Amino acid sequence: MSQQSSISQVVGALQEADSVCIVAHLRPDADALGSVATLRLALEQLGKKTRCVIGQDWPISENLFTIPGTDTVETATSLPQGYDLYVTVDCGSLDRTGVLAPDLAKMIRRGNVVCIDHHASNPGFGNINLVVAGCESTTTVLKSVLEELGVTINHDIAHAMYAGLVTDTGSFRWGSPRMHTLASELMEFELDTKQISVDLLDSTTAEDLQMLGRVLADVQIVPAGNHTIAVLYGRYDVISGHSDSAVETMVDFVRALDGTDMGVVFKEQVPGYWAVSLRSNDVNCAQVAARLGGGGHVPAAGYSTQGEPEEIIAELVNIVDKL
Repeated sequence: MSQQSSISQVVGALQEADSVCIVAHLRPDADALGSVATLRLALEQLGKKTRCVIGQDWPISENLFTIPGTDTVETATSLPQGYDLYVTVDCGSLDRTGVLAPDLAKMIRRGNVVCIDHHASNPGFGNINLVVAGCESTTTVLKSVLEELGVTINHDIAHAMYAGLVTDTGSFRWGSPRMHTLASELMEFELDTKQISVDLLDSTTAEDLQMLGRVLADVQIVPAGNHTIAVLYGRYDVISGHSDSAVETMVDFVRALDGTDMGVVFKEQVPGYWAVSLRSNDVNCAQVAARLGGGGHVPAAGYSTQGEPEEIIAELVNIVDKL
């Protein structure tokens, strides 16, 4: 299953299917929902029946629904049945599909799961895998798929693709020169790029700002051998009830803090269980995350862990110290 597949294999599977269920990762970001929307709009243009689901039981951040084509995205605790093909987008591993993972594992055994992604740590868990680690976003990977499908890119598809590109490059702060070329091509569809950035990167509430202030006030600087880590803890009683988008922005404050070469945010999902975000321009975050059961990109990755704050930071320091 881990063998890389060609674009033509992905396109063939999509062409043969009359109905497609599209799945993105839990706690979706703009690349996840932008990829869902891109593929949904493309397939519906070809007359395919689609359904789009996220494997979680809490709401998706409202600002993500400004992306065209996301109006039918649902949260679900079980995988919809009866579809010819199941496609995961922007999921670096099967467990990133959340509570849908066991059902998807069954579909993999039946041979009808396609995995489209850009995370370097993705092992290729589908029956057909298109994982292009060099692409800045999964929406970028989908551009080649749409071209081979013969889909006409329109304003809404361009908006969805741009949403994934602008957010996964940190407003074009990292990535290859082609990200600017692609952005230029998409902007030809008269996108309001200023409003897209406001919707996806700048929009917030007073309550979210107050939550961020409480978390940022307790920033810690932790040595780890030859490295120095900036650490934030988003405890459950502080972040619970706030949007995923607001919680995820916390890592931007420690991404490049003076005197450190790595930023980490521990986000307590339920008491004692943490989702962890890693960012660095110097440390291989994907390598660190992989050793802790997660994955991602070299500059940005994540994993999950359990324990008290002292235990989980010691666990991370032990890995970083050995790099």
